[in-house]
Amino acid sequence: MGKFFKKLAGIDDKKREDKQEEILKQEITEELTNDKESEVEEINDELAEVDKDEEWLNEDYEEGQLSVDVYQTKDKLIVTSTIAGVKPEDIDISLNNDMLTIRGKREMHQEISDDDYLYRECYWGNFSRSIILPVEVRAEKIEASLENGVLTVTLPKAKTSKQISIKVKEK
Repeated sequence: MGKFFKKLAGIDDKKREDKQEEILKQEITEELTNDKESEVEEINDELAEVDKDEEWLNEDYEEGQLSVDVYQTKDKLIVTSTIAGVKPEDIDISLNNDMLTIRGKREMHQEISDDDYLYRECYWGNFSRSIILPVEVRAEKIEASLENGVLTVTLPKAKTSKQISIKVKEK
């Protein structure tokens, strides 16, 4: 008779289990959706931070790449580049481990309307170039000169140590 009263009251164990399962699935789906939304918000926040940090790249900041020739002699590496119109004080040369970096700025001293240009091929503004050096150099002996618009950086090679061979012994 217990089943009869349960059915009469509308309480069926199977229906109750189905309803509980449906409610549980709905709660899990909502929780997963909320988690995904918060993850997406976090990622968007991080991307916004990166955009803010790199904003300087997009705002009127262009940097040209300096063209260079690099060659070597028996005891020197020589880097040359044409940088006409740049004053020596507007050139920065640095050496960090095995990387030589040349930076500078070529300024245009006259205002010319874009409409007045027939050809515009010269680069004006910031420029740089980094070069990985193939050999060790003596940093304290590096020299740079600017003559007739040609920059020459001379890097004396460091004395290389003799190569020695080591034999492996069997034990």
